Order: sequence, then structure tokens, then C-alpha cells
Amino acid sequence: MTKKVVSQPSFFTQYYFYFVLAIAVLLMQVPIISIPFKWLESYFHEISHGIAALITGGEIIRIQLFANGAGLCTTRGGSTFLISFLGYAGAALWGVVYYFMAGFHHRLTQVFSLFLALLFIITLLLWSRDILTIAIVLCLLAIVFIKLKYGQSFYLRMSLQVTGIVVLLNSMKSPWYLIDGRSLGDGNALAQQTGIPEFFWVICWCVISITGIVVIAKMNIHKNYG
Repeated sequence: MTKKVVSQPSFFTQYYFYFVLAIAVLLMQVPIISIPFKWLESYFHEISHGIAALITGGEIIRIQLFANGAGLCTTRGGSTFLISFLGYAGAALWGVVYYFMAGFHHRLTQVFSLFLALLFIITLLLWSRDILTIAIVLCLLAIVFIKLKYGQSFYLRMSLQVTGIVVLLNSMKSPWYLIDGRSLGDGNALAQQTGIPEFFWVICWCVISITGIVVIAKMNIHKNYG
């Protein structure tokens, strides 16, 4: 009877998620480098509003992105509750999907990147109306193509996973800007619709983002030791 030897993961493999998390946190602190990540999180936020409108019978009129990372999605019809709620929640879910899709086979990672490129192109053709938004979406599209063209398997995977974590961290951070004493934003819209204070919705969005990070961390631990 032979004894099966279970190899232990290397130090880098064991703590891979924490390396990615550390890189993401560092990138968020660099003023110029962090800007495209803010644009991407804003885009995911606004397209999530738009998708919520489309799946509930409404339509997207216009998507706007601004240089400071803010954005605006103008919709008509659909469920106002889901449209308001799925902005921050949707951005967090995009971050989780972004991370996990990067962990699959290199070919699937490329397919996911091409899907994002197609989504950016559709946004340019159908919902972008101003020069700044067009420029920002073109920048995001260029980044996707650069990753596809020059990213080797490992580096493409890591760059996408870092991006996913940055999107999640921004999704956790951004809702707190709503607590500014002004009756503006998704939290106020939900408070007006439900009578539940804006602070409650901010907490909900933060919990969703934190849960996404915890799930990713646990999945990495399970992958190494499962």
C-alpha cells in the first residue's frame, strides 16, 4: 500500500490573492494610474443601471462618464428600484466576475476580454453622446486590446484579477460619498422610494462588495488546500 503524498502550495501560490489585493490597494493610491480604474468602476456602475432598465422593460437613453470618475446613466421606463439599486451592487458583481473569469483557461480569459470590448463598442455606438465619454470609453477599449495583444497567459490573468479587485474596492468606497448632506444620488432615490434611510443602502452596497472580496479569498484558499 502506497501513501499518497499531497504537495503543499508554494508561498506565492498560497498567498496569491493577498499579493493581488496588495497590488490593487497600491494602484489605488497612485493618482494618474488609478484614474482608468475609476473610469472602469464608473462604467460598470452606469452600465449596471442600464442593464437593470433593459431587463425590466425600460431603455437606455444615454451614458455619460466624467474625468473625475463620476458618471450618469439616463434611462426611461423599467423598475426604478432595481435601476437605482443595481448601480453600486452591479459594479461589485462585475468586479467579482472580472476576477473569476481571469482565473479560467487563457482562451476563456481572452473571450471575456473580447466580450468587454464588444460592450464598450456597443456603448460607443448607442449610448455615448459627448466627446469626453467617447474618449474615456475608447481609453478603456484600448486597455482591453493592449492586454489581449501583449498580455501573456499569467500576466493577462493577474492584470485582470487586479482590475477586478480594484473595481470591488472602489465599489466599497464610492457609496460613502453619498453621505454628504445633499439629497442626490442612488441612495437618496432608494430612500425616497422605500422610506428606508440612505445610510441603510450605503451599508448594503458595502456589504455586497466586502462579501465579494471574502468569497474570492475563500475560493483561493479552497483551490490551494481543497
